[in-house]
Amino acid sequence: MGFHQTHETNQVLLSKIAISDGHGEDSPYFDGWKAYDNDPFHPENNPSGVIQMGLAENQLSPDLLVDWIKKHPKASICTDEGLLNFKDIANFQDYHGLPEFRNAIASFMGKARGGRVKFDPSRIVMGGGATGASEAVIFCLADPGDAFLIPSPYYAAFDRDLQWRTRAQIIPVHCNSSNNFQITREALEVAYKKAEESNIKVKGLIITNPSNPLGTIYDRDTLKSLVNFVNDNNIHLVCDEIYCATVFKSPSFISIAEIIEEMDHCKKELIHILSSLSKDMGLPGFRVGILYSYNDTVVSIARKMSSFGLVSSQTQHLLAAMLSDDEFVDNFLVENSKRLAKRHARFTKELEKMGITCLNGNAGLFVWMDLRKLLKDQSFESEMELWRVIINEVKLNVSPGSSFRVTEPGWFRVCFANMDDNTVDVALGRIHSFVGKIDKKENNTIPMPPKKKPRENKLRLSFSFSGRRYEEGNVLKSPHMMSPHSPLVRAKT
Repeated sequence: MGFHQTHETNQVLLSKIAISDGHGEDSPYFDGWKAYDNDPFHPENNPSGVIQMGLAENQLSPDLLVDWIKKHPKASICTDEGLLNFKDIANFQDYHGLPEFRNAIASFMGKARGGRVKFDPSRIVMGGGATGASEAVIFCLADPGDAFLIPSPYYAAFDRDLQWRTRAQIIPVHCNSSNNFQITREALEVAYKKAEESNIKVKGLIITNPSNPLGTIYDRDTLKSLVNFVNDNNIHLVCDEIYCATVFKSPSFISIAEIIEEMDHCKKELIHILSSLSKDMGLPGFRVGILYSYNDTVVSIARKMSSFGLVSSQTQHLLAAMLSDDEFVDNFLVENSKRLAKRHARFTKELEKMGITCLNGNAGLFVWMDLRKLLKDQSFESEMELWRVIINEVKLNVSPGSSFRVTEPGWFRVCFANMDDNTVDVALGRIHSFVGKIDKKENNTIPMPPKKKPRENKLRLSFSFSGRRYEEGNVLKSPHMMSPHSPLVRAKT
């Protein structure tokens, strides 16, 4: 017996939040995921499928984690050696978190920031991944209708994470390529003043450091300027530092925790840090999000809210043992950084050979790729045309800049750390082939590939790139069917 409720009936029966479009599912960022889910690349079973380059996931160092687990079977309650702890861990645990887990997380946060700052375990609050921790801090700081300033381009799913259920607002502070998308005090002042003139209450400033999608970090002077800005306006500063251990070359990462220790006049109670193990250690499935606040009341309230998105006690138990192993953590951070540096260098150098440049970044799991020269005109309509061809013809899921609220069309975020070396070869080969065919098309030597034509597995890497604009003919729309493995179900970032 099936269900035959009409769409209109569901609209009446459900809440306004449930039926709203605040999740942001109808966006190119998620459409790219759906395209991948419907036709995923596999080197043998589906060599012409879509390669996932829209997932900011760190899959370069899982072997280090596996080796540690093999050597420490007691850390798991699902082994003969660890079963002794099964009953205690499986029973109810307070939402403050296991003391050994909070101690280990505090230690790891310090190590990931170069050991230049220490964190108090009593201020560690758990969340269901960075998504849960981010939403919790907004619930603590803002009422529906209140707003937060966020430099753009910013993480595409912030519109979902920070606004959908909290009913808060995001006010983008637009940055541009003229200064490598760096935020300035002047830009913040302009955005803040406009909000006030519109009778919008600004409750805080949110930054991602290192930046997603830029792959860059904030320098010391900029961070101090931001602290002064929130102090002067008596608003909050939320620093999303979930990529802090993905810095792979100089300059070194500077945490907001270091800055406020250096400043003589700083309202620490306005500062909040988001952390995670999803990017730094490649453990997104463990759903470990951390809110660290210097505000006692926020810590207390957020801890009560954390009962809606706790980290499982089994996960806490395992990670407490792993992150308490100083030698392992130290070696992991060094080796993971080396592997990220190697992959980033290889990827960007190959793009450079084709005449494709990227913003000069030193962190993250992605590059901010400049394809402005491939647009037939400098508009977001042209950006979407190019993106659809990249999805449907080149079969690469990359994320268009418009998803990140950038003001200049033609920028794309491309993730490079979520695949093995062979898949990187295929992806680079497809890009080489694509830009080469564009060049040849404009010289009237070969046509662009027709719609739905499968890509060849062996692609030539010797095409030249002229930097000329791409004029698109027929374009396929991205698919809209959501598979059970889509990001909307798995809630990955």
